[in-house]
Amino acid sequence: MTQKSIDKVKRRIRQKVKGTSEKPRLSVFRSNNHIYAQLIDDVIGKTILSSSTLDKSISSGLDSTSTCEASILVGKLLAKKSLEANIDKVVFDRGGHIYHGRIKALADAAREEGLKF
Repeated sequence: MTQKSIDKVKRRIRQKVKGTSEKPRLSVFRSNNHIYAQLIDDVIGKTILSSSTLDKSISSGLDSTSTCEASILVGKLLAKKSLEANIDKVVFDRGGHIYHGRIKALADAAREEGLKF
């Protein structure tokens, strides 16, 4: 997929997916080297929590930050942080990418840790 087609899909998704303080949007951004996930309250336009492969606790134990293994760790860390903040339901925003590979690994890991979406 080209960046143009990803942006088109992302706009279409964002028209339907909105996050609130009770049920924030779990936004995932994937680059070639890293993966980033954050919980966003779209009503006030603020990021509630975030996690990425740039976190020292995640990147220190990995050979590469661009693998499914790294995505699993990011998903688990974000789910633990959100459950500590009493957030257990989220709306998933895959960021225009198709649901497989690193995106799917992050989502599955977050579900396993107790997030509902």
